[in-house]
This record gives sequence, structure tokens and C-alpha cells, in this order.
Amino acid sequence: MNLRYYLPTRVIAGKGCIVANAPLLAKLGGRALVMTGKASAKKNGSERDVIAALESQGIAYSLFDGVEPNPDVANCRAAAALARMFKADFIVGVGGGSPLDAAKAAALLARNDLSDAEVFRNDYRNAALPVVAVPTTAGTGSEVTQYAILTNDSIESKSSISWEGCFPVLAFLDSAYTATLSHRTAVNTALDALSHAVEGYLAVKSDGWSRALAYEAMRAFGKTLPRLADGFYGGDLRAELLLAANMAGAVIAQTATTIVHAMGYSLTYFKNIDHGRANGLLLAPYLDFVVAANPEGVREVLAAVGCRDLEAFDDLLGDLLGERETISPDEIRRFTAIALKTKHVGNTARSPEESDIKSLYAKGLRPL
Repeated sequence: MNLRYYLPTRVIAGKGCIVANAPLLAKLGGRALVMTGKASAKKNGSERDVIAALESQGIAYSLFDGVEPNPDVANCRAAAALARMFKADFIVGVGGGSPLDAAKAAALLARNDLSDAEVFRNDYRNAALPVVAVPTTAGTGSEVTQYAILTNDSIESKSSISWEGCFPVLAFLDSAYTATLSHRTAVNTALDALSHAVEGYLAVKSDGWSRALAYEAMRAFGKTLPRLADGFYGGDLRAELLLAANMAGAVIAQTATTIVHAMGYSLTYFKNIDHGRANGLLLAPYLDFVVAANPEGVREVLAAVGCRDLEAFDDLLGDLLGERETISPDEIRRFTAIALKTKHVGNTARSPEESDIKSLYAKGLRPL
């Protein structure tokens, strides 16, 4: 067996883990840039705890709280400029996938002078600033991946930085920060993490190590998603979801994602459908599509999440998704053309053709 994996992030989980482990931050330097969105990090207490940890170690900090939802390169350049001006030794990204991905991109841009096209070349001269990741949603797993997914208007979709130098050096998981999420956001982020585990398990690049981790993540989702569908979002459930999302992130750090993500990007870019929800809309049709190529793998996915068959899996997702969005024939054609150009096609167990992708969109949403 040929096997390679790389996961350099130190993960620390538990209540109050940032302040309790503040001395680890001091090892990264004496000046930090803290990156957040506009409001959520203030509301959930994560920004307060990060600042308390930095101050306890005498670390100077500057705050960039302007990370946009689905950030683009320009947004990350603004943060990188502040990092350079402040002479930051490291960056702390606090929030959901957008602030964490933006922190990685800013860390790269702070030390590399790149054109917009060069940002996505995944080969850089200078090392990025070290990144500390504090996820406040149980979804992206970005705290343990080398990816930074950014909006790219030039292709009317999203593009990814995929570089080992973007792995965070530290990740702090405290489920207290997910307590203020709305139930809808909790569902959407959980669906994102589920898609990572499922796609990673069935991806062409999967191996025994990644499948073992993906299987455990899916087992966790099998226990938590029915409770989430029933409207429950208590402390133990939030902690379980955060750990499952972390495991699923570690999976795609090795396997990357499949056609589900490529198709979902257009739903987010053009129709403003939350990324996790977009993936969730497509997951059941995706399994139905790849079962011909990997029937054993699909059976194992269903067993892990506790579903007797694909219909039960679709029912579970339906309970979480509610009424599905509509999609027009023109949108299907346009989004399919974009998805076909992505590298995700080659990482899908059954390589989709144009007609297959169109069918997946039609099955996942409500055709007009």
C-alpha cells in the first residue's frame, strides 16, 4: 500500500482551552493580528478569550474584524497589509470558515507579493505567517486543512489555495463559542462537515487512514444529526459536532473533495445558498450516482450514519433541509459548465459527464 499523509496542526479541545494554553501562543512571537468577522466573535466570547490569552502573555495585537462572508482576495489583501504594517509574527483566525480561510490567505500574502492569478498557483517563495485557528462553527474543519477557499469573480465561482504551508500550527476547539449560533446555521455547518466525511470516504484519493477517520466522523454524525433535526442543540451535542467536524476536516486535508463541492460553489456564488446547505442538497443524489462505481463504499457510508438505505438517508437530509430551493434550466446549464472545468471531477469515484451533473442538480433542487 502506498500511503502519505501530513497533519501538522496541534489540536487542543475543551472548555476554556485558549486561556488555559496561552503560553503556546508566546512561542509564536510577540505581535499578533487577530482576524474575525464583524460581529459573531464578539457575541460568542471567542474574541474576548483570544485577547485575554494574548494579553496574559504580553503579546501585542491588532484587530482586523472586517472579514467578509465568502471573502475574496481583495479582502485578504487588506488584512495582509495590516499584518505587515503591524509587523505581526503570527495571525489568529477566529470564526467560521470565512475568517479561518481568510486568515490563511492573509498569512500567505503578508510574506509574498502575488498577483491575483498567482495567489492560486499553490507554489510560493516565502513561508506564510504561522496561523492559529479558533473555529466557532462545527462545519468547515478549516482549522486542520491546508486550504483557503476564496471567492473568485474571474471564474464566477470559488478557487482554492491548497498549500501545506497554510496548515494552522494550532487549533483551539471550544464548543462554548458555538452556543450563539442559530439552529439554521448549526444545521448548515453540520451538513458541510458531513459532506466532507462522506466525500472524503468515497474520494479517489482516499486511503485506509482517511477512511478510518471519515468513518468515525460519519458515525458521530449518525448520532447527532437526528437530534439536530428534532431541534435540539445542547452543550453535549455542540461538543460532539465540533469534534466530528474537526475529524472530517482532517479527512479532506488528505483526500480533497469531489463533484459535490464543485457543484455547490455555483449554488453559493449565484444563488446565495449557504455553502453547507448547498452540499447537503446534493449529497443524496451524489450517493445514488456513485453507488454504481463503489457499491460497497456507499453501503458503508449508510451504515456509518445509521441509515438502512439511500431513501432513509435522503429522508434524514430532508428533515434537516426543509423546503428545497428551485433551479432553472438555464442555471443548470450554466452551473454544469462551470463544474465540469474543476479538478473535483477527477476525484469523484464515478467520473461525471455533463448529463450526470445536470441530473444531480435536478434531483437535489426543485427544477422550474
